[in-house]
Amino acid sequence: MAREELTRLTGNGTGQCKKNDCPNVYRTVSGSFVIQGNVSRAFTTPTGEGLVEIPEETLKEAVRVLGW
Repeated sequence: MAREELTRLTGNGTGQCKKNDCPNVYRTVSGSFVIQGNVSRAFTTPTGEGLVEIPEETLKEAVRVLGW
């Protein structure tokens, strides 16, 4: 899936974010979410899965944009 196929819910180019290298939440066409953040090593995930860490304000921004 290409980045262009995702709807970016967070980060508008102000604050800490630069281009595409900051924590972000994206929504897919099917309604699921893709999270961009720092890799976390909190525990070992099953094969094919991973953990990312994002700031609380990034998640709050995504919820606000979705109107939840």
